[in-house]
Amino acid sequence: MYAAWFIRVRIFTNLGTHPTATMVHHSGSIQSFKQQNKGMHTSISEILKEKTLKPSRRSLPCLAQSQTHPHNLNHFLSVPLSPEPKADTNTHSVSASCTHITTPTTDTSKDQYAEEMETGAYESRADESFLIQQKPVSRGKLEARADSVRGNNPAIPSGLTFRDGKKRIDYILVYKKSSPQVEKRCTFERNLRAERLMLEKEPSLTNNDIMFVKIHAPWDTLCKYAEQMNIRMPFRKKCYFSDWKKKTLGSRFHLRCRQVKSWLPRNPMKLDKEALPDLEESDCYTAPFSRARMHHFTINNRDSFFSNSTRSRIVHHVLQRTKYEDGKSKMGINRLLGNGTYEAAFPPHEGSYKSRHPIKTHGAQNHRHLLYERWARWGIWYKYQPLDLIRRYFGEKIGLYFAWLGWYTGMLIPAALVGLFVFLYGLFTMDSSQVSKEICEANTTIMCPMCEVNCSAWKLSDSCVYAKVTHLFDNGGTVFFAIFMAIWATVFLEFWKRRRAELTYDWDLIDWEEEEEELRPQFEAKYSRKERVNPVSGKPEPFQPFTDKLSRLMVSVSGIFFMISLVLTAVFAVVVFRLIAMEKFASFQWEFVKKNWQFATSGTGVCINFMIIMSLNVVYEKVAYLLTNLEHPRTESEWENSFALKMFLFQFVNLNSSTFYIAFFLGRFAGRPGDYNKLFNRWRMEECHPSGCLIDLCLQMGVIMVLKQIWNNFMELGYPLLQNWWSRRKMRRAGEQNNVECKEKMPQWDKDWNLQPMNAHGLVDEYLEMVLQFGFTTIFVAAFPLAPLLALLNNIIEIRLDAYKFVTQWRRPMPARATDIGIWHGILEGIGVVAVITNAFVIAITSDYIPRFVYAFKYGPCVDKGYRHEQCLRGYMNSSLSVFDMGEPQNESQYQTRYCRYRDYRAPPWSSEPYEFTLQFWHVLAARLAFIIVFEHLVFGIKTFIAHLIPDMPKDLCERMRREKYLMQEMMYEAELEHLQKERKKNGKRYHHEWP
Repeated sequence: MYAAWFIRVRIFTNLGTHPTATMVHHSGSIQSFKQQNKGMHTSISEILKEKTLKPSRRSLPCLAQSQTHPHNLNHFLSVPLSPEPKADTNTHSVSASCTHITTPTTDTSKDQYAEEMETGAYESRADESFLIQQKPVSRGKLEARADSVRGNNPAIPSGLTFRDGKKRIDYILVYKKSSPQVEKRCTFERNLRAERLMLEKEPSLTNNDIMFVKIHAPWDTLCKYAEQMNIRMPFRKKCYFSDWKKKTLGSRFHLRCRQVKSWLPRNPMKLDKEALPDLEESDCYTAPFSRARMHHFTINNRDSFFSNSTRSRIVHHVLQRTKYEDGKSKMGINRLLGNGTYEAAFPPHEGSYKSRHPIKTHGAQNHRHLLYERWARWGIWYKYQPLDLIRRYFGEKIGLYFAWLGWYTGMLIPAALVGLFVFLYGLFTMDSSQVSKEICEANTTIMCPMCEVNCSAWKLSDSCVYAKVTHLFDNGGTVFFAIFMAIWATVFLEFWKRRRAELTYDWDLIDWEEEEEELRPQFEAKYSRKERVNPVSGKPEPFQPFTDKLSRLMVSVSGIFFMISLVLTAVFAVVVFRLIAMEKFASFQWEFVKKNWQFATSGTGVCINFMIIMSLNVVYEKVAYLLTNLEHPRTESEWENSFALKMFLFQFVNLNSSTFYIAFFLGRFAGRPGDYNKLFNRWRMEECHPSGCLIDLCLQMGVIMVLKQIWNNFMELGYPLLQNWWSRRKMRRAGEQNNVECKEKMPQWDKDWNLQPMNAHGLVDEYLEMVLQFGFTTIFVAAFPLAPLLALLNNIIEIRLDAYKFVTQWRRPMPARATDIGIWHGILEGIGVVAVITNAFVIAITSDYIPRFVYAFKYGPCVDKGYRHEQCLRGYMNSSLSVFDMGEPQNESQYQTRYCRYRDYRAPPWSSEPYEFTLQFWHVLAARLAFIIVFEHLVFGIKTFIAHLIPDMPKDLCERMRREKYLMQEMMYEAELEHLQKERKKNGKRYHHEWP
């Protein structure tokens, strides 16, 4: 495990050898390392003589034990500042037997329920010589702190510690006394104590049937599992790396730059350093924790050496692999939650997120309070996010999500500005558009009836408003904006790779990628009888045969195709509805509806489609969960990736299928007057407006995007708010019955229990919402240039909404580690490719850009002059409308005319080949195909060039990582030498300055 860092060497002295000595180098011996690195520094003292650069920010665990906690934070942590005394080996833990109490007599006595509490006899036996000496703290100060936590009332236990006020609560289990799974629970808790975890039970103050099991991980247990889990912890020695760039540029240049920067106004989006005292930079380096080499690590205080999130992660690891019955498959807290043995399992919050005193004068009470004041409040929506603090409290996985969301939101600003400019260009040129003018002035142009029954001919000028609105989105800037958004998507993803590399370095996740991920308990239980040797770890582990995996995958793929066919069936139902609604609205008695039948048809169709989309999403989630469990993924990341891919496929098809129909199929198969194509020989296929179908696509996108964002925001915040309000109401009533005076005196575990749990699928729903929005922003952006602006406004709200939800409305999720956003990056790249293709087809087929372009250069008045201005489109509307002979006019007809016009390129009825396609039709078709090919090749070429031009990792970061790797080796070498010299000096043996 530590072969890359620690090697065993023999240190020869005149007294013999030392077989247990350890050094830190990649080579086989210290001598060979120094021979290979002549001219380089081999002493930390020499390295520190160099001009130093700003220290690295790699290790936030180092912050957790430094004196950078928020003001009054220790009041809530309730940990002693001096090292604990060694435990008496003759003292044994006191543990009551696990019994089920069926008929409690009173609620005031602590002896009415079975209590399993390990006393202070089980203390850590770590060598106190590893602890860095601190200033002693008087007992009076410690007691004053404990009293401040308990509100000077020893009867009310602290919400973050055991009853003794010292042992920190690392995890909470909740069960019902009336649950029949008593034997499983007792066995599970007995095995937890066998794993050296300490348990203490507390009844709920608001529900007599609820019991809380508080879990504390002692020092020995934390060290044991930190070593097993390869958790990286900070070294004792601090190290700086030299800045060779400063030597070349000189310090005067940097001094001038700092002076000029100080004259500039401060960025209002940045958080003040005084507002976030916890985020001071650290100069600690990290390595996988080892009990045998504990002297290498910076242990100021055993209680704060492991951060709260790390402690919770270790306890969760134990809970996942503790048995509750005999047999390999009978293990894990997830199974106990599924069968009703426990109601919930969660790490506790660090206290209240609100304070009676302002944070500016009294400081933050805890990290949760600090997050609320500096991140979750709506009043600081324009500020940058404190990502380091988010990562420390919620873990790297959630921290990466908010980092990606903030990066995506920031990158939307230029896209939103360009889209807004394109829209404003269409708005300012709307009245001067030649096409709109011709439609509005066509008082004598009679259009053919829109339906077979109860529909009459109508004038082209009646659709003047429709034509002007179409010009807002279908103008000369559409092509430019489509190319810009395709390039923007590539730049966004490439620069996110660089940002991710910086975060993984700062958060100490570089080497974590190489660690082997643990198996899911469900996978171990299913395939425990079949094992094979893991090629990475070399240990036997459960194995899924290829035939079993293939058969399950085929069943899953069949389920996916079945659900996609269900989506297409729903789209077909919406199409039928639009055909029926078109006839009804076109023959409506109300003149306003009859005149705007196209808006009415599109609007009602979109609303019906939105309701179907939201209804099917509920079904898709359950089906995706079922199919993913059927596959039995090997690890949690594989399960999450498989589930995320299914959810994306289902919802992407569900959300965009009707949009694809409007963009590429609406009006393409309608036929012509006298020979219309009919669905089921009953309903005539829908036609496009004379000014194009782009406005229908724009309306579809705008309505669905706005309604979906409103619905998602309500479900993310409004629904939990209502649930928590109802829970607080029930809790207040129960507290009045149990004589609980106020909410502040209620323990933290009771408060957290009444919050809503985090979504069972983790961050899948959060990523899915944003990725679908990214698809809307890029795939059909040529039809709706305001999509990036709407996405930007929504994301500004989404960041603070998610922050408020995580801090105040949800229980604290289990802190998890991650190095990237998982499968979502590949999905985003796929969306970028699809966006180029769809935008090419939207511009070529859906919009009227190509027909106008062909007319201006081939048939318009500027054939020999070039396409210069709008005057070159004079006569375009008359050229794009064909003539149909309706026969002799009827007496009841409003317009006494024999001929009507319709949108197509066909020969007139008096030609030699009536109603056949004209030459202009084939010219337009050829131009459309040529545009698609040229556009795709051009944009894909630019995207590929930009992707290769931008490296995935900044150059200075690569150099810093290599330099740091070398210095860490030197630092570990010096630390080992110092330790061995001290040991030999303690034993009274002589030692050399170089060798122990």
